[in-house]
Amino acid sequence: MPGSPVVVTDDLTRSFGPDAGVFDLNLTLDRGVIVGLIGPSGSGKTTTVRLLTGILSPDSGTVRVLGEDPVHFSRETRARIGYMPQDVVLYPDLTLAENLKFAASLYGMSWRRRDELEQIVDFVELNGVMDRLPKEASGGEKRRVMLASTLVHQPDVIFLDEPTAGLDPVLRRKLWDRFEDLADAGRSLLLTTQYVGEAAYCDLVAVIARGRVLALASPDELRRTAFGGEVLDVVFVEQPSRAMAESLAALSLGKSLEWLDRRSVRIVVNDAGTAGPAIVKWAQDNHLELEQTEPYLPPFDDVFVEIVSDLSNGSDQTPGDRE
Repeated sequence: MPGSPVVVTDDLTRSFGPDAGVFDLNLTLDRGVIVGLIGPSGSGKTTTVRLLTGILSPDSGTVRVLGEDPVHFSRETRARIGYMPQDVVLYPDLTLAENLKFAASLYGMSWRRRDELEQIVDFVELNGVMDRLPKEASGGEKRRVMLASTLVHQPDVIFLDEPTAGLDPVLRRKLWDRFEDLADAGRSLLLTTQYVGEAAYCDLVAVIARGRVLALASPDELRRTAFGGEVLDVVFVEQPSRAMAESLAALSLGKSLEWLDRRSVRIVVNDAGTAGPAIVKWAQDNHLELEQTEPYLPPFDDVFVEIVSDLSNGSDQTPGDRE
């Protein structure tokens, strides 16, 4: 990962009950990186963000953001941080533009710095609607004003709690484009989401449930962790015998085999690049004709279910330990 860490936690814990809170959190956020906290409602995502921003203090463990304890941020360090809470917080009697100007003033920015304000409005695609009151704006417009207020002072580290909640898929994708632009510009982002599919847009993903991080990895590594390897779909021209298909899994170093239909099987292999040619040779040696062999990328909903099921089943193994 590029750059040096801007957030480091060591066994960070804040408990509200046996399975409520955050427990033994070890997390690092580097410069120019997007880290996503993925998990269901009540899993500890918001508590994590509040610990990292100093809203909550930990029961045990340590946290450093830009080298400081968030509970005791200096004024200068707090000015380098942007925080977007989960709930929309706008003054109802101020227009969207006035809400943004008020947020800018909190960081010592004069509302007369018209160029900078116009740039952030353009960045979140709100041109033409800023004269509306919050009650006249859509949910997506209000969330984008919240995002603009979070970014107006150009923070180095950005915490976003459910920034895409309740938005349609097109608008969610647009916001992710903006997040990626920020990371490309050297900003560091940590955000939470219930939309498991958004894991694909992150550099690193922390899967969290019942206050515990079950896996922390890149999206590709997370798939491997969940399924124990890479996944291949193999389609035969004619239906093979079950014994022949089972031998395919063994010969290609497969860890499991799933029948998709009478001519198709899905196998987990150590390395798809190595297994693909091996499967072709195996078919030739056994006088079988293949229609296709191609990698399969499991959707992150399935990845999440695989990882969380280990905690639900009380397993002591990580998903990657399963055979």
